[in-house]
Parts: sequence; C-alpha cells; structure tokens
Amino acid sequence: MKFLLKTSVMATVLGLATLVQAAEFEANKDYQVLPNPENIAGDVIVVREFFWYGCPHCYALEPHMQKWAKTRAKDVAFFQTPAALNPMWEVSARGFYAAQQLGVQEKTHQLLFDAVHKDGKRNIIGSQEELANWYASQGVDKTKFNSLYNSFPVTTKIERSKAGAQRYQLTGVPAVVVHGKYVVTGEDAKVPQVVDFLINKVREEKK
Repeated sequence: MKFLLKTSVMATVLGLATLVQAAEFEANKDYQVLPNPENIAGDVIVVREFFWYGCPHCYALEPHMQKWAKTRAKDVAFFQTPAALNPMWEVSARGFYAAQQLGVQEKTHQLLFDAVHKDGKRNIIGSQEELANWYASQGVDKTKFNSLYNSFPVTTKIERSKAGAQRYQLTGVPAVVVHGKYVVTGEDAKVPQVVDFLINKVREEKK
C-alpha cells in the first residue's frame, strides 16, 4: 500500500512538473508569434539565428546556441544568418558568406567574434579592406576573399538575409526564428530552452 501511495504521489508530482514545463514559456513574453508565418514544406523544422558580429548580445548568446546546435534533434535544421539590416552590418555579413564560399566559415566564425569582443578589434568589421586583412591573418587567400565579397553568390545570400529579416519583422539582433513562425530574443541560456519548447510546439502543430 505504501509503495502504491508513493507511486501515485510521484506520478502526480511528475504530472504537475510536466504541466509547469509546458506552461513555462508564453507568447508575447518569452517569444513572439509572427502574424504571417512562413510556409515551410517538409518534415524538417528550421531554426535560423540572425546575428551581427559587432553585437555584444549576439556574442553572449553564441556559446549557448553552439552548445544547443551540437545536441539538437535530427529533424531540426539550424542556419546561422548574418543580419544585413544596414550598410555597416552588411560588411561582416558579406565576409561571412565569402568565408562560407571558401569553406572556412566554421573555422573563422568564433575567432571573428572573439577578435571583435574579446580583443577589442571592432575596426576589422568596419570595411571590406580591414575584414579581408583579418581573414588573411587566419590563412585565407585575400585575393579569393575579395573576389567573392561582392560576387553574385554572396550578393544573392545577402538579399535573402535582408528578405528574411523583413519577412520575420526583425528590428534587431540576436533573433532566433523557429520554423518561420516564432521569434525568440535574448542572450542567455534561456533562449535555446525557449527554442526547444517551440520546436516541440511545431511538431505538435504538424500532427
């Protein structure tokens, strides 16, 4: 009888914990619901992180998102998207995509963040020349980098970034968009928790 009572109490406690967890995050408080959600076909749930290398809040969030990305579920696709909301931000966004074309983006991503915020070298994201010199210091061919900086493939990605930011009604960064429906902002470990909550929400909506 005692065992049954303990089991019943434990089940009740677990049930309450589940309810608390389910109600832990609220719309318009912990995340925003887009009025015109994007229609994304397929079974994969898309998570897109918009950032700017010069943003201290993005820098603070980055380790949390990187940790989350390594353990995300197999049905979740994660994309880093450099925001190009103005000409200043577009400089490093083009650098990101040029590095991506050269196959060095994963290697240089955190290094560039650290150079700007840890080492205080904000000037390196101020112009194409400064940025090219920095990438060259990391072993990237400067001539190839410059040839790609304003290339058609990079410009196409920049335009897609701009269109995405407009579609998701973003006015700043960091911003994590979950499946074109929900937007999460913030800079701490709570962000990936809200993202996981919304991923489960999208799964339920797909059923």
